[in-house]
Amino acid sequence: MLTLYPELKPYAVHRLAVDPPHDLYIEESGNPDGLPVLVVHGGPGGGCEEYYRRFFDAERYRIIMMDQRGAGRSTPLAELEGNTTTRLVEDMERVRELLGVERWVLFGGSWGSTLSLVYAQAHPDRVLGLILRGIFLCRPKDIHWFYQDGANRVFPDYWEDFLGPIPESERGALVEAYYRRLTSSNELEQIQAAKAWSIWEGRCATLHPNPRVVEHFGHPHVAIALARIECHYFMNNAFLEPDQILRNARQLAGIPGIIAHGRYDMVCPLDNALALSEVWPEADLRIIRDAGHSASEPAIIDTLMRACDELADQLEGRV
Repeated sequence: MLTLYPELKPYAVHRLAVDPPHDLYIEESGNPDGLPVLVVHGGPGGGCEEYYRRFFDAERYRIIMMDQRGAGRSTPLAELEGNTTTRLVEDMERVRELLGVERWVLFGGSWGSTLSLVYAQAHPDRVLGLILRGIFLCRPKDIHWFYQDGANRVFPDYWEDFLGPIPESERGALVEAYYRRLTSSNELEQIQAAKAWSIWEGRCATLHPNPRVVEHFGHPHVAIALARIECHYFMNNAFLEPDQILRNARQLAGIPGIIAHGRYDMVCPLDNALALSEVWPEADLRIIRDAGHSASEPAIIDTLMRACDELADQLEGRV
């Protein structure tokens, strides 16, 4: 089983001012002349982690990471103004132009798969290939599964903690109830709600309990951005039209794709990936028997790293 490449430092860091008040963090690592790949992080609001660089052979790939609006090292942290799916796609194009990239590979998981697919459907001529993990179609039923009724029956003990900040009278519409608290002027109420929201996700993200993942999700800096921005997007159906990704799948024609999806993914269940693969013939769906949702799980790491090597082999000479 493959394990992550050695630690890698960026060779360039950029800041890109987009619509006020947003300022984006961008970095490059690996080979400046290699196959360009954009890492599209999850959430929305999750930010990039340093270990994401380590999925790629640094001699073959030019690894580009950006923190989306309000996430990670982009500023202001957890900012909701002007934070929509359309704006994020526009930001990706601005980054591509800033770095002088003609076409690139997109590497995204969870919400990162959503955003990668929306970008690829809007700009298919700019995408060499897609490596996606934990497909999230952002349909209302997918949001309902994790934040109202579905995953709660698999993790009823963790669910009790998720319900904690919300009085019983408001539990019939939990996303709305959380949104009121996450946008409250009371900072203590905000952070308490943010940690409960984010830790729920972290606890459910792996097949086997992983305290490191839960600790990361519970960090106040991570939790406030993840919870506020996720809830903002989910209140607005991710700023997508009904079934937008599946209906626009024809725009992916000719784009090679590899999908890694854990059999026991409780955050984004496997039906998301199956539905996508049925309308995207070029996609190679790999169902991972011993995995849940997280990119840090050993079987998912192995699958993603093999996918990166395979796609680099396939695209050799085309860039």
